[in-house]
Amino acid sequence: MTTGIQPAHQRQGIRCDHWLNVMDELNIGAFVADSRRRITAINLSAQALLGLREPEVINQDCREVFTGVPCTVSCVIHHPDTAGERDPDMEVTDEENQRHLITRMATPVYDRRGEIVGCMTILQDHSPITQLIDRLHYEERSLKIILDNLDVGIFTVNRGGLINFFNRAAETISGYDRHQVLGQSCAMIFPGERSPDVCLLKESITSGETRSSHHGRMTDRDGVTIPIRANYMALRNEKNVIVGGLATFHDMTLAHQLNRAISNRYTFHDMIGKDPSMLRIFEMVNVVAPSDATVLVEGATGTGKDLLAKVIHSASPRADRPLVKVNCAAIPENLIESEIFGYVKGAFTGADRDKPGRFSDAEGGTIFLDEIGDLPLSLQAKLLRVLEDREFYPLGSRRTRKVDVRIISATNRQLKNLVDQGLFREDLFYRLNVMRIELPLLKKRRGDLPLLIRHIVRNLCAARAVAPPAISRTAMQILLNYDYPGNVRELENILEHALIICREAIVQPDHLPDYVRQVQQSAVSSEPAAGQAESPGREHRRILAALEKCNGHRCNAARELGMERTTLWRKMKKYGILR
Repeated sequence: MTTGIQPAHQRQGIRCDHWLNVMDELNIGAFVADSRRRITAINLSAQALLGLREPEVINQDCREVFTGVPCTVSCVIHHPDTAGERDPDMEVTDEENQRHLITRMATPVYDRRGEIVGCMTILQDHSPITQLIDRLHYEERSLKIILDNLDVGIFTVNRGGLINFFNRAAETISGYDRHQVLGQSCAMIFPGERSPDVCLLKESITSGETRSSHHGRMTDRDGVTIPIRANYMALRNEKNVIVGGLATFHDMTLAHQLNRAISNRYTFHDMIGKDPSMLRIFEMVNVVAPSDATVLVEGATGTGKDLLAKVIHSASPRADRPLVKVNCAAIPENLIESEIFGYVKGAFTGADRDKPGRFSDAEGGTIFLDEIGDLPLSLQAKLLRVLEDREFYPLGSRRTRKVDVRIISATNRQLKNLVDQGLFREDLFYRLNVMRIELPLLKKRRGDLPLLIRHIVRNLCAARAVAPPAISRTAMQILLNYDYPGNVRELENILEHALIICREAIVQPDHLPDYVRQVQQSAVSSEPAAGQAESPGREHRRILAALEKCNGHRCNAARELGMERTTLWRKMKKYGILR
């Protein structure tokens, strides 16, 4: 609590009635004493808290009246520099013979000339909802134990919105330890003071009526947004006076995943990152998405090119229209033209009817050309015409077909290098390269690893309807030091492996894939000695190990490595691995 009760330009007389009323609204006890330590005013909260009535204390010496809350710090009347210092927490007994744990704090009171004429003492009750939650010394202790062990998140606040109870489920969902949030504003675990959920909680406390939030948002300790469903209600004492609020909330990550998969709508909440390189990308996408500009996304395998394309489409005016993905590397070269542009009846043997292509399917929406660097040269000219004239010839047709689509392309190869090698048309490159976004390697943004690990673990556990386990310090160290040649996709595979193997409450190093631990262990020993030829690269060794483990099955090996099958095939050719 701040202690600047009266700014210099607003200093009032010894009564301080306004501030006493304010303290009452916040359910905070307060009383005022003059320079002779005579009580001049006391608010209702302090009377209820201390079990005393105003006539009993007015004009009485505070040292004699308030024996339950003795001054253990220097009196601020004579030592104003001690204003705001807190006494050790102490217990008092109220008029109902109930115990309260309170903190005492004092601040000077000034007259209009700026001279000290007394002090105001604040009594902050740490358990204003004692009747419901925190009767540590009475039979209601069992209620707190029950609430603490429910699988629904629960926290309570006083009238000022400060958290004074936080159960274990709330810790698990938010990632905060209760000691980090107790005494803090509830806005700490939401996206700010003005977030809808904070407003609903305050409305509930003010009106006494229950409020519900079906599409709430909570922010965890890493700043990652968590979808929640919550109910907010007022808490009352035995006199039916509202003394705070209570929130119950459920983690809706699984429902969010299902809705996202059904609607194919993605937002920035689905992309995790606080590294400056990622923040620049988010800022660029915010500007680019509302336009119809052609976007080229470059980045290594597993960096999230597919997800970024979905985010751009979902944030664009075309979000209600289709997003059609074409993997240029996965379609055989002799079929790719008919797949992309479609064909008419009689175009070739077996073409017994007209068939629209992917561009037609994407009419009014977005077409995502993944692995654009693998598009055959013969089709690049046709794609260039679509970009320039927004029309194309279906295979076997003599009539052009107009199309209204936005084109997003992606590649894990540097298109400029392919242009220099004569493998990609220069004019097409410049048409695609209107807005270029390069996703960084995961090892280039290691600061995001803790955020990603927690986010991925929560999503995987939500899908399995289990509580997220903790990760041991040693296992976390291995995860933080690994290079992730497969980037985010490989991280997801590693964590999924660990969660399947782990049958305990904590993920240990033994739960991680063997190759992750082996790479860590061999990092030092694999350095070549002076004068010796350098050994094969780490990626080469990983591919060999994965193929060996999967008995040469490329699909399974690609899954183990966290990369696409076509990407594995290219890398095998690069390293001369023939199987």
